[in-house]
Amino acid sequence: MTDVQDSKASFDPASLQQWWPKPSRPRPIVIFGAGSIVSDAHFPAYRKAGFPVAGLYDPDHEKARATAARWGVEAYASVEEAAAIEGAIFDLATPPAAHARILAALPEGSYALVQKPMGADLDAATEILDLCRKRRLHAAVNFQLRFAPMMLALRDAIQRGLLGNIVDFDAHLALATPWGLWPFLKGLPRIEIAMHSIHYLDLVRSLLGDPKGVHAKTLGYPHHDVAQTRTSAILDYGDSVRCALSINHDHDYGRKFQACAFRICGTKGAATVKLGVNLDYPTGEPDELWIYPADGDAWIEVPLEGTWFPDAFIGRMANLQRFASGEDETLVGDVEDAWRTMALVEAAYQSSAQPATPLRALPET
Repeated sequence: MTDVQDSKASFDPASLQQWWPKPSRPRPIVIFGAGSIVSDAHFPAYRKAGFPVAGLYDPDHEKARATAARWGVEAYASVEEAAAIEGAIFDLATPPAAHARILAALPEGSYALVQKPMGADLDAATEILDLCRKRRLHAAVNFQLRFAPMMLALRDAIQRGLLGNIVDFDAHLALATPWGLWPFLKGLPRIEIAMHSIHYLDLVRSLLGDPKGVHAKTLGYPHHDVAQTRTSAILDYGDSVRCALSINHDHDYGRKFQACAFRICGTKGAATVKLGVNLDYPTGEPDELWIYPADGDAWIEVPLEGTWFPDAFIGRMANLQRFASGEDETLVGDVEDAWRTMALVEAAYQSSAQPATPLRALPET
C-alpha cells in the first residue's frame, strides 16, 4: 500500500465522505431477477435515491408480476423484451449461472451491473470477461460493500492519513445466517467464499491491493445442506501487513456473543466496523464505525448516515450511472477488476482443497 499523507488536524468524524455523488440525469433501470435481494435491497435503494426503474424480468412469471405490481413497474415477458428497453441500465440480480446468457442478449455497448459472484468459478468469470470485452459492455460487478456509508467513510479516513499505513486487517464473524432465504444455493458446490466472504475479499483488495496469495480452509456444518458455511483465510501481503478472516455462520446460540466486525490497524491509528445487517439478517442492526485517529487519545464514533443494506446499492448504481453519463471517469469494480477478486476466490478454494503442511513425526528412540 502506498504511503498516505499525515493528518495533524483535529478529527471531525462528521466530515468523512459517506455517499457517492448521484447522477444528474439517471437512466431507467431494468432489473433481471425477482428474488429476495431485489425487494430487500435493489428496489428500496433505488426508490430512496430517486433512480427510475422501468421494469423487471424473471423466468418465474408469477413472481415477476407480483414483485412488479408491488413496486409499480412493468413485468417483462422475456429476456429479449427486457433487453430492448432503450437507454436503460441493466441490473442483473440473477444467479451466477444466468449471467452470461443475459449479458449476451444485451445490446452492444450497454451499461450493466452484474450480481456477485462473477460466475460460479474463475472459468465462468473469464467467459463473462471475454463476453463483455467482445460486446463492448460497460459492466461492473455488484460488490456493493465498497459503497456502504461506513466503508466510504473508512476509505476517506485512510486516504486522509488518520490511520497511517495499514498494517493489520481482521474480519471476525460468528453469527447465524438464514441460508434458507436463498433456495438456489442448495446443491451448489461453492457457497461461503463465493457467495458471502467474496464481499470481504473484494473490500480488502480495494483497500490493500492484490495479495501475493492466500491460505484458506472452508467447510460445511452438520445441520446445513449448503456446501460451506465456515471459512478461515489468511491473505499474504508479505512482511508488512497481516490480514486474516474468521467466518462462522453457525454460531446460533443467541445474540450475546455473536459478532460481525472488522478491525483495521495502521501505524498511527485504528478503526473498527460493525456490519449490522448480518446480525439478524435481513432485519439487521445499525452499522457502526469507530476510529482512533492519528494523534488521538480516544475512540470516536462516526455518526453514520446510512447502512450497508440498502444504501450501498445506491452508491454502486450511482457510480455506474455517472460513468454512463460521463460524470465519473472510472467505473469502480468493473469486470476487469472484479475478475481479480474472482481470482482470489479461486485461489482460496484451491488452497482449501490442498493438504495442510504435515507435522513431523516424533523421532524414534
